[in-house]
Amino acid sequence: MHLLEAKRLTRMFGLVAAVKDISFRIGDKRVVALLGPNGAGKTTTLSMLAGLLEPTAGDILFPGLAGDRRSWIGFLPQIPAFFGWMTGQETIVMAGRLCGLSTQEAETRATELLATVGLRDAARRKVSGYSGGMKQRLGLAQAVVHRPRLLILDEPVSALDPVGRRDVLEMLRSWKQEMSILLSTHVLHDAEQVCDDLILLNRGSVLEQGTLEELQRSAGSASIQVKTEEGEPSERWLNSLVSLPGVLKVEGDGWERRLRTELIDEVREKLLQSAADHKIPIVQFEAGYPTLEEWFLKAVQS
Repeated sequence: MHLLEAKRLTRMFGLVAAVKDISFRIGDKRVVALLGPNGAGKTTTLSMLAGLLEPTAGDILFPGLAGDRRSWIGFLPQIPAFFGWMTGQETIVMAGRLCGLSTQEAETRATELLATVGLRDAARRKVSGYSGGMKQRLGLAQAVVHRPRLLILDEPVSALDPVGRRDVLEMLRSWKQEMSILLSTHVLHDAEQVCDDLILLNRGSVLEQGTLEELQRSAGSASIQVKTEEGEPSERWLNSLVSLPGVLKVEGDGWERRLRTELIDEVREKLLQSAADHKIPIVQFEAGYPTLEEWFLKAVQS
């Protein structure tokens, strides 16, 4: 079941096509990352979905939902702007009232959300005294004040320190139980931690899309990284791994090797069994598919 479907979206700015004929779907209660280098069309795409820009061509469909889509969409721009003379509490109450909440509902929701985003102690302070990271947190609170069905976030962790990034990822995991989330980000590690699906844009077009696992598999063969303690038995064993059934290629030297394979489960089992049989002291062992960064670089540079 999908919540949103974009069909052949195009957005022109004069003679320049910022987005060209892109199509994708967003599932219900899924976290989806919109990835791409600077100028790929991410912000333009998010602005069209949020109703801030009209597509030059194409359709945005929300099956099963009727009326103005902005009433059940939450949106956080990359650089949120607020009235500096208002307090954090007043800002969220105002956002709630604009979204149709009663005064009491807005007050209750503001208190709850400011605590959730880590601004409980700053709720009565004027926003003009907030840091960039605090404004980003405030923006997250205003974006979900009306419990939207779709939350759209443009670079939501760009102004946050590592602790703030961790907190936001935890919030997204929690909010995913209630809504779908579409976010753009340059922080690939964060996308890898929290997202179910990925859409890669480059020069206004969709290069690839799918689940994280599907796209990592498409980036190339799986690999197993193994490191042993030093010693002559370890050296002989490491040099013999090239002949292990299922291994396509062995990379590395010293006491560390990376084995490329299309049969990761079988090779992992044989490798561990061989190490046990030869009493090889393993100090590091990792098995998996290419990282999101490896997939991203391969797709953009191809």
